[in-house]
Amino acid sequence: MITGELKNKIDSLWETFWTGGLTNPLDVIEQMTYLMFIHDLDDSDNLRAKESAMLGLPYKSIFAGEVQIGERTIDGSQLKWSVFHDFPAGKMYTIVQEWVFPFIKNLHGDKDSAYSKYMGDAIFKVPTPLMLNKVVTAMDGIYEQMAQLQTADTRGDVYEYLLSKIATAGVNGQFRTPRHIIRMMVDLMEPRADETVCDPACGTSGFLVAVSDYLKENRKQEVFFNRENKAHYMNGMFHGFDMDRTMLRIGAMNMMTHGVDNPFIEYRDSLSDQNPDRDKYSLILANPPFKGSLDADIVSADLLKICKTKKTELLFLALFLRMLRVGGRCACIVPDGVLFGSSKAHKDIRKELIENHRLEAVISMPSGVFKPYAGVSTAVLVFTKTNHGGTDRVWFYDMKADGFSLDDKRSETKENDIPDIVARFHNLEEEAARERTEQSFLVPKDEIAANDYDLSINKYKKVEYEPVEYPPTREILAELNEIELEITKGLAELEEML
Repeated sequence: MITGELKNKIDSLWETFWTGGLTNPLDVIEQMTYLMFIHDLDDSDNLRAKESAMLGLPYKSIFAGEVQIGERTIDGSQLKWSVFHDFPAGKMYTIVQEWVFPFIKNLHGDKDSAYSKYMGDAIFKVPTPLMLNKVVTAMDGIYEQMAQLQTADTRGDVYEYLLSKIATAGVNGQFRTPRHIIRMMVDLMEPRADETVCDPACGTSGFLVAVSDYLKENRKQEVFFNRENKAHYMNGMFHGFDMDRTMLRIGAMNMMTHGVDNPFIEYRDSLSDQNPDRDKYSLILANPPFKGSLDADIVSADLLKICKTKKTELLFLALFLRMLRVGGRCACIVPDGVLFGSSKAHKDIRKELIENHRLEAVISMPSGVFKPYAGVSTAVLVFTKTNHGGTDRVWFYDMKADGFSLDDKRSETKENDIPDIVARFHNLEEEAARERTEQSFLVPKDEIAANDYDLSINKYKKVEYEPVEYPPTREILAELNEIELEITKGLAELEEML
């Protein structure tokens, strides 16, 4: 969450856009996103050059030598943020408008790539050189502040704060998943080098970026020193769909600045017939919208066969099962109602997961996890598509703390169950001995089936009541009499003083 000086700097930059004539919040966010991308392009290019030098690998900067812009050939170094931000306002404006924008729009040679699709219609809307100069100076200040904070997800927090300024945000139930929750889900799934990963409601591609980061940290040798794996990582591993073009544009740029050249990020209504994907992905990570407006007429018929409903959270679970290949795994966030809802559709989807596939874990999260943007109680479901069952027992965990306070401030705290959740999930054999009074335990499938496939942890948790002994009533009354006598005595003394 953005607070303090960084929040003030972003507010000030927003005001610069508004006073300069850009009053549509979406226009402001798009222009800020383009400029952030131009800045990040310079940073990521420098970082990749350093990494290549350290590893002794050849690397050619995208800014190296002469660059073709339309019919003109120019020195590529002038397109770098770190170079043009020192130019006078007039010269900077000309370079950004006439050179840098056409350069980023045509940065990707493949016209069918996600990047080209969503950058092709990018328009530079900053009206004057003076305003651009103010914006660039303000953004330098914001990046300085972000560097001082040194938190892994400041960029995501900035995006979140910008999106919170759009009055219509949240109408379709979309809100950004906190990065530490995304990272927990990625750590639970431990992605491999040969995965085909999908998020059918990808937003700004937070889950895909987290998988990319996980592979860099844990499978660097396997992914980047193997030609086949690296080509798969760059071109075939990452898939994301969304119905918001601004989100897709941000998502495509987000993936590129994290070193993925050609993610498959596409405008698509995942629940409709325009989504043909079946048995395709080995890993799905998602936080689908919980209350999305839904056109029931265009929902794919085979999803309605699994659960006949208009509730998007249930339809997305059916969708994940359809999109996964056999053996494919999924970790997704669902509202609490999915766990214990009593409608036929709720029971059908839970029964489908438990009887026809392998449900592995239900991690109940506290309601403050999505604050200040939503107070909904949620859970993480982890399952594997098998088409022939395989659930013998389900692991339940009652998360009480995620490392942040559960109020609107979301201040950092010492209490954090996430490391314990990840460690225990990867060592489930030892969970068998845990009592139902503890924070995590295993429940046999038969017991869940007997309870109408209810997945609420409170259905299976045992509460220990500690007896509290009170003194006899006679002693309590005697003590009250003594106190009353003291009060009367005190009042008499006070009257004498008057």
